[in-house]
Parts: sequence; C-alpha cells; structure tokens
Amino acid sequence: MATTQTATRDPALEAHVFWFTYRREILMAVGLVVLVLIGYGGFWLFSDRRESAAAALLATSHDAAGYQQIISRFEGTNAGTTACLLLADAQRKEGKYAESNMTLQKFVDKHPTHELAPAARMAMAANLQSLGRNDEALAAYQRVSGDYPKSFEAPAALIAQISFLKAKGQNDAARRACETILSQYPRSIWAGEAMGELRQLKPAMPPGSAPGLPGEPSLGAKNTPPPLLARPPAPPPPMPAGAAPSAPPAPKKP
Repeated sequence: MATTQTATRDPALEAHVFWFTYRREILMAVGLVVLVLIGYGGFWLFSDRRESAAAALLATSHDAAGYQQIISRFEGTNAGTTACLLLADAQRKEGKYAESNMTLQKFVDKHPTHELAPAARMAMAANLQSLGRNDEALAAYQRVSGDYPKSFEAPAALIAQISFLKAKGQNDAARRACETILSQYPRSIWAGEAMGELRQLKPAMPPGSAPGLPGEPSLGAKNTPPPLLARPPAPPPPMPAGAAPSAPPAPKKP
C-alpha cells in the first residue's frame, strides 16, 4: 500500500514570508502609532505648561485689566474660565452692569454645561435687577429655576422671584414659589425665608366668616348658643289622680 505523506509547516519560514509580503504596511502602521503617541505627548506637555502659566498669572491679577489679559492669552484654560467670571464680578462692582452681562453671556455661550453656568445666569439676573429692568430680571430668575432645578442656585432664584411677583400683585404665583422651595428644597438656606413669606401670603378670609375654621358659618350674636344647643322649655307639672283636665281658657272677646 502507498503511504500518505503530510506536509510539515515551518512557523519561522511563514513569518519571514509574511514580513516580506507586508513589510511596507507594517512599517507604516508602526510609524503612524509612534506619531500619534508623540503628538499626544507634545499636546499634553504644551497644555500642562499653558495651564500652569495661566494659573500663575491669575494668582497675581486683581483687577479687570489683569483678568482681561488672562482671557486674551489663555482662553480655553481653567484659569481663563475663572478669569471670565472674575472679570464680570469686577465690572459689576464698578457699576458696569451691562458690560458685566456681556462678559457673562460670552461665558455661558462658550460653556453652556459648565458647573458655574447657573451662577453666571444668576449674576446676569442680578445685573438686570440693578439696571431696573425688573421684567427681564424676573424672567432670568425663572429660567434659572426652570433650567437648573438640581443646582444650588435654584431655590435662590425662586426666592428672588417673590418680591417681583408681589409687586405685580401675583400673590398666587408667589405662594407657589414658596411652596416649591419648601417641598423640593426643604434643607436649603432659603427654606426659612420661604416659610416666613408664605405666612404673609395667606389668602384673606371671605367677608362674613367668623373666627375659627375657614368657612365656618356665623352663629349669631356673641354668647348666644346655637338653636340646637338651647335649653328646651320646662314641661307642665303633673296632674293629680282623678282630676279632669282643665279646659283651655276661652278666647277674650274683643
């Protein structure tokens, strides 16, 4: 019988063949990975040095001009973001409320999801209030409480709305704001003030209602018992046994 011979495989030979066939592609892939790593490392080193320089400059800046320089040179860094808010605060202290709002609006536009975005919007509402633009300030406070319900600024925005609503005669809306604070933010520092405002905003009693429970009917003059509690008239004395009942008195002739 003829015997079947099996071909043996040489791994070293196959590796040499694979390398010879795809050596160009392998070298290009390795080179690309090296370039990516070098680029990432360079970017990280550049960013780190830039952040350090911005932080050092921020530590020595204490006025609007210094904050503006940081924003111009190091925009996009953490120090640049902080400098934007500090610049807006410095402008507000100088009475430049419109300029402060422009700075804050730029911050919100560039960082809409930043953790300090609610605080920036609260500052914008306060600036509008300082400018006497109360309707716009009220709308700004309402946006803060509506857009950031889980933020620290939400109950502060609600409590700020109450004075505007009371001035407009919208006491029902003011009561709802107080109730929202007490129900959703009972542990906030504004809960006590909301409780005090709510006591002052209780609805007035309807005319004709007596003291007591709301809607209690009037019971008449003071110290007069209600009809169901009045003492009934005394019954007639009992008649002796065998006595005929007395006839009713005859009516008097005119």
